[in-house]
Amino acid sequence: MDIRSATYLISSARVSQCPEHDRPEYAFIGRSNVGKSSLINMLTGNKRLAKTSATPGKTLLINHFNINSGSWYLVDLPGYGFAKRSKTERQKLEQMISGYILQRRQLTNLFVLIDCRHEPQQVDLEFIEWLGESSIPFSIVFTKADKLSKQALNKNIDAYLQRLAEDWDPLPPHFITSSETRLGRDELLTYIEQINKEIANG
Repeated sequence: MDIRSATYLISSARVSQCPEHDRPEYAFIGRSNVGKSSLINMLTGNKRLAKTSATPGKTLLINHFNINSGSWYLVDLPGYGFAKRSKTERQKLEQMISGYILQRRQLTNLFVLIDCRHEPQQVDLEFIEWLGESSIPFSIVFTKADKLSKQALNKNIDAYLQRLAEDWDPLPPHFITSSETRLGRDELLTYIEQINKEIANG
């Protein structure tokens, strides 16, 4: 799939404020500092589309981006697992995230981003379990693959998949990416394109 255009549309504080349309939405989520904005910019070929920051947790709203003149939408969701935020702020963000994921009928697939440099994190595993219990279609995207040797990368991802296999059969789809080298870009966009074709063919 070619992304010919990618433009910012709107930021929403609640799912009720999200734009009305009948096109597929692909949302991206992950823990703070997982490289979400960088991945979105790499996928769309626009380095300034999603705001990247050295400060974790800068995405505090539901951000919609219009792809290929409205043929589909990319959604940048706030991260989860904000240890440094107040309880009130965390609850507000959790309500925003769960509201979108559970209520947004246009949500076609949720991409859960995981930093491949770390061992399986409980907060990620619990979030993935909640998605399964809620029957939300999702895929896993391992980020920052360029930060590890190939051997270390394979070892970490195998460990993660083995952990997931304890609860999942079959395993959720997964992708290995790097925003620096553009690894995984074609695979992710082909996956989105295939789903869009299935929807179009009814």
